[in-house]
Amino acid sequence: MPSTASKRQKQSARIEARVSSEQKRFFERAAEIQGVTLTDFVISSMHRAATEALQSHNAIQLSSRDQAVFFDALLNPPRPNEALRAAAERYARSRQSQK
Repeated sequence: MPSTASKRQKQSARIEARVSSEQKRFFERAAEIQGVTLTDFVISSMHRAATEALQSHNAIQLSSRDQAVFFDALLNPPRPNEALRAAAERYARSRQSQK
């Protein structure tokens, strides 16, 4: 059976970064103000930054062609089909019966 230490090693990975002494003191002060360790501060800050970067990247980005199709549909909507006309009539009847 694997020891606790070897389990811990499999579950974590190390990230290293070189910063200036001034930057380190700055980060340590921020961590102290938040009442967390420097490691916890760095991890939470990195997680927040990564989440924002990924959300920004995953935002809907329309190509020029997609934009043209979208705006054309807004400016020149197709005529309502039978199903849409029937739904509009049902809605109008339901509004009349509520009065």
